Amino acid sequence: MVKKKVDWEEIYKMEITRKALQWKAQRDVDTVDGINRRLRYGGFIEMMRDADRFYDSVIWKAAGKIMSRRGDIRLVIVAGPSSSGKTTTTIKLCENLRTMGENLNILPLDNYFWNLKDQPKDEFDDYDFESPDALDKETIRDNITELLDKGETVTPIYNFKKGEREKEGKKVALGEGQLLVVEGLHGFHGDMTDGIPQDEIFRLYIETICQLKNTEGELVPWTDIRLLRRMVRDSWHRNYDPIQTIGHWHYVRRSEKEYIVPFIKEVEFIVNGYLPYEIPVHKKHMLEHLRNAVKFYEGVEKKEDAHTRSLRCMKLLESVTALEDESSIAPDSLLREFIGGSVYHY
Repeated sequence: MVKKKVDWEEIYKMEITRKALQWKAQRDVDTVDGINRRLRYGGFIEMMRDADRFYDSVIWKAAGKIMSRRGDIRLVIVAGPSSSGKTTTTIKLCENLRTMGENLNILPLDNYFWNLKDQPKDEFDDYDFESPDALDKETIRDNITELLDKGETVTPIYNFKKGEREKEGKKVALGEGQLLVVEGLHGFHGDMTDGIPQDEIFRLYIETICQLKNTEGELVPWTDIRLLRRMVRDSWHRNYDPIQTIGHWHYVRRSEKEYIVPFIKEVEFIVNGYLPYEIPVHKKHMLEHLRNAVKFYEGVEKKEDAHTRSLRCMKLLESVTALEDESSIAPDSLLREFIGGSVYHY
């Protein structure tokens, strides 16, 4: 697969980034100062509801676009960088497609990891799960092809607690005319859909296009939002220390810049998964962890990147007012994929 350079200047000029900024500016949440004003003087809960409705409306639009081309499309792929909200977006997309009368089956890619003993470690005893080479791409391609061509296949089942595949796989069937939906980090990787006609594939990309300025007037990196999400989720769902999440993040960035983000200019549909109410929530969960990470990585050789990210995210959370009461967050909110309490099962 040929690697493509990420042209960030072009990405920042895209229409969806301009719309994201316009939407937030109209509600005074395009800056950290504006978010704090909303929290202090009112209107924050109403803004949360608006943000959820807007996100849901975009997914409904994506489902409509798929249905308008349903005569050609057999495979839908939802992909995007780590912690962008792929799983919730896929669930909601499938809900909408079913409401529109579509019959479908979902194939998650998380079951295709190689056994942990076969995954290489670095000098810090860390695994690079972010590379497409961490997945059994050949079996993914074979399973997708068999489902589309023959209507049945046997997929692996990965036991994350054991770090290995189960001995027995899972029989999966795809009925005649049924739509196949694939969700995963590297769903756009060419090796996984090699041989499938391109006009039969619909690619949906999700990213946290925050377009938010901090108190110094600088744009907050999109990746920092996703890092905060992953830290929260790793801490409660995977029993993984947030400090380790930060230390691992260089793998995430390296892989997504090479294999994921370049596709943003080529997909059929883009969903903005950033929620303008999430940073005050992250403060409640992660500020102290970030302070500890800043101290932990200070002066550590080859971990300068982890220290820089920790410091930048710590300053961001210190500058925003915390949302202590999470009861106002809707049970089907994308944010609950990371903080817990969702009506969906992940």
